[in-house]
Parts: sequence; C-alpha cells; structure tokens
Amino acid sequence: MSSPAALGSRSRRNAHDVAIVGAGMVGAALALELAQDGFDVAVIESRAPSPWHAEDDVDLRVVALAPSSVQLLQGVGVWSSIAAARAAPYRRMQVWDALAPGSLGFDSADDGAAVLGWIVENKLIQDRLWQTLGAGRIALHCPARVDTTRIDGARRILELDDGQSVAARLVVAADGGDSALREQVGIATRVRDYGQRAIVAHVITERPHEETAWQRFLPGATIAFLPLGDGQSVSATQALGHRCSIVWSVPEAEAARLLALGDEAFCAELGAAFDFRLGTICATTQRAAFPLRLRLAERYLAPHFALAGDAAHVVHPLAGQGVNLGLRDAAELADAVGAARAAGRDFAAESSLRRYERRRRSDNALSANAFDAIQRVFGSTAMPLAALRGAGLALVDAIVPLKRAFARHAAGR
Repeated sequence: MSSPAALGSRSRRNAHDVAIVGAGMVGAALALELAQDGFDVAVIESRAPSPWHAEDDVDLRVVALAPSSVQLLQGVGVWSSIAAARAAPYRRMQVWDALAPGSLGFDSADDGAAVLGWIVENKLIQDRLWQTLGAGRIALHCPARVDTTRIDGARRILELDDGQSVAARLVVAADGGDSALREQVGIATRVRDYGQRAIVAHVITERPHEETAWQRFLPGATIAFLPLGDGQSVSATQALGHRCSIVWSVPEAEAARLLALGDEAFCAELGAAFDFRLGTICATTQRAAFPLRLRLAERYLAPHFALAGDAAHVVHPLAGQGVNLGLRDAAELADAVGAARAAGRDFAAESSLRRYERRRRSDNALSANAFDAIQRVFGSTAMPLAALRGAGLALVDAIVPLKRAFARHAAGR
C-alpha cells in the first residue's frame, strides 16, 4: 500500500528533473539536498523504513558519522532532531595489534575539534530522513520497484511494478550494494568476498568507554568497540558510559560458532579477544551478523544515469567509513548538478557529471583499497609482518602531521 505522500504524488506529473531509486541514508539525503536547491525530485523506494521510537531497543546497526556527514545532515534539516533523540560523540580513537607492540591514537583536541564523530543508529537516521521526505514536496513512490528502464529522448524512463512510469532527466541509483538498477543499466562491478561475517551487538563493559572508539586487530579478525549513549537495549540499571556497540569481523565458521554461544560464554570470549581493555563484558544484547564483501563499480555514469552510495561501492567496515563515503557521494553529486544548472549547462549530461565521477570514484577506490590492504596486512599471522605493522602503527602515531592527515581524511576534510 502506498504511503500518504505517494498517494498524493499521483495527481502530480510523473516527469521530474531527478529520480532517485532507493531512500536509504544516501538516497534520502541526496533527494532532500536537491529539492532544497530547487530541483523537481522523485524518490522510488520498495519499502518504508520501520519507525524509530526512543523506548525501543537501540538498533544493532550503528554508524560512525564523520563531521562531513553531520554537516550534510544539518544542511537538509535533520541533524538537530537526530542529536536530540540519541547520538553519542566520540572524541578519541585507539587502534592496536594483538601480535605486536605499538598503537595508534587520535584525539579530537589535537586538531582543535570538539569531537571526531558521532555514533548513531542506522534506524534513527533513516527515520528522520524519511519523515522529512514525506513532509516535503518530493514525489514519493512507495512501495514500488523499478521493473525496466529505457532512454526516451532527453529523459530516462522508469517503469514501476505498480503500473506507473516515472520520467527524469537524471536517474540516480542509490538502491544498495546489490543494485538491480545498476545491473539493468549494464554497469559491471569488481567483487571480493572476504569469507567473513561481522557480528554486531551492544554490550555493557566493566569500565567506561571514555568516549573512545576502540579497534584491535587479531589474526584473521578485527574487533571494534564503539561508544554508545543512554538507551534501553541491555539493562535499565546500566551505567552511562559503559555501553558499547561491537563489530567483530571473523571467518564464516568462527562467526557461526560465536553466534551459537550462550550470552555468558560469548561475553567471556569477547572480553578476551578485546584484551579486557574495558574490563570484563558484563552483558550483551542479542547478536546479528552480516557478510563482508568488497564491491566497486567500474564506472559511475551512463546516459541520464549516475550511481551513489553502496550501489557504487561497498567497503570493509573496519574503518567505519561506508556511510560517510556514500554521504560524500550525495554532497558531491548535488554540487555537480547544481553547478551545471547555474552555469546554464545540461545538468544531466555525462559531461556535467564527469567531475563527480572522477572525484568520488577516485576517493572511494582509494579508501576501499586502503581498507582492503589493511585487512590483508593486519589479518596475517606471519610474525615478521606483525612486527612491521606494530612498528608502523607506532611510527604513524609519532609523526603528528601524518596522523592529522589520516584524521582529516576520515573526517571528510
């Protein structure tokens, strides 16, 4: 059944400046930014997100939003609502290796910033973006899927499974890593399956998280503890500052074993894997897991068509940069389209979008391959390599300009 906004849109013409397929974080943020800039925008989404309620358990899937992402969310009018609902700042980051001495630490104060970023539930961000989409002048088609697409003169036509047709001068696929629209248009991808799953849960630790994002490399695995604010997910008597979201990336067979453990046994193994950096693990929520893959699109553009977000790139989660890269896509694409229109050019022409493709494909590929290389190097059990990477962490930590460059890149500056 269509949403109220979708029903209202049927009286409007189905020809638009831009049509965005996929209303996840990237697609929704892009739609709102373009609409603010005066573009006539349509959004096609197969399923409305579940509403977020403060009394619900905290979503197991969280993101580490960089300042560049927060800036975009501020610009489209949703960040203040997100921050007021439930968002946890992190001011420091600590990275170390299980097989070698040496560590790398970042502190927001070193760069004169208040925070390095914010840990926020996926569900909360999607809820606030969706509410704003529905309240705006954006034509929403939901639930709806794209059956076929074709070029018709200066527009691309989307034939939807509800019998409607949507025409747009530019169509953006933001429908996820397994993008059906990307496949229809014929854009190939390079894929690597890591043979791992990322286990996610929320836990209570014996000691406070110190507003720090922690990451430890282990042989064939990585583990991250991300600081969370107040919530209802584990215990009504929990101490504020002792609650973390964990992402534990391990081989498939090990993931199955860990998921089958009882809570007490899981907490014991988790604490040991994390070197009891925050003391014992006192409690855990239910656990979930998802497969890890690298996927990079070979190009981002086709006639009257562009890719954004996971439809263009899926990266290893070890640096928590996937959503930030996608939101940078949205900001860059909106800027390119707006600049072309302001200069009197056809904003949907590939020539107008080349800057977007060049910049974002370069940054995304560089980031994805860097994460991939880190995963390979730190996943090795070879002791000579372990000694080198431990020394490398210590070296980067000691070279202040280099460390600041890493931090600024992660922050999107």
